[in-house]
Amino acid sequence: MSKPHALLDKKVLIPRGKDQAKSFSQLIERNGGIPIEIPLIAFRPIEQNQRLQECLQAFDTYDWVIFTSNVTVETFFSFYDGDMTALPKVAVIGKRTAGVLQEKGIQAEFIPSAYVAEVFVEEFLPLVGSGTKILLPKGNLAREYIAASLSAAGAQVDEVVIYETFCPDESRLKLARLLAKHELDILTFTSPSTVDHLMEVVKQFGLEEQLKNCIISCIGPVTEKRLFEYGLTVHVTPEQYTVKDMIMSTIAFLEAGS
Repeated sequence: MSKPHALLDKKVLIPRGKDQAKSFSQLIERNGGIPIEIPLIAFRPIEQNQRLQECLQAFDTYDWVIFTSNVTVETFFSFYDGDMTALPKVAVIGKRTAGVLQEKGIQAEFIPSAYVAEVFVEEFLPLVGSGTKILLPKGNLAREYIAASLSAAGAQVDEVVIYETFCPDESRLKLARLLAKHELDILTFTSPSTVDHLMEVVKQFGLEEQLKNCIISCIGPVTEKRLFEYGLTVHVTPEQYTVKDMIMSTIAFLEAGS
């Protein structure tokens, strides 16, 4: 068990929005840290278009729908107002996404053992046959890996962009100010987009030197790879791709160095 104050009043960047940051921040506080909430990633639904409308109207003709995040779930069902008892089978990446669906009365029939696209595809492929019809709602910056891999296996995959990802202007200014004053001790990253948005600010304001004194923690190999591409040192990447495991691993890293 970790020490009650293992984070030792360290200021920890929480790169999520207010609705998603609560449990993240509480975990930091319980371990003696100071959560600094600066949403580096925000989402907005796209404007309704013909492509989306066609997918919604044909929703009951799909064999599977794949939801890769809770944002995808919430956004999709803000558009869909059809029969909730006639849905295709549902696959998700992550227990949290499955939980959001369950709150809507929808049971996920497939959850991979690890919450990354590569593992999802490997474990989902046995369920896919030639002509299996799959709907994949996604954000505008989502990877192509899942659709490309399932299509190569013979599935008919319809991708539809349902939301856009952006960094709020107020977050940019707050982040620049705190980095300039060396007021962030630990930087946590939950996706490649959070890395990109932070580095846009770093480069805009010339704050590269300020990053050298920060501990950097991230979730997942794709996010880790993006950090490496910027030439940054990654101190912590947990084996399990969850916020809790990232924080516990960060605490272990701190304790090992104390």
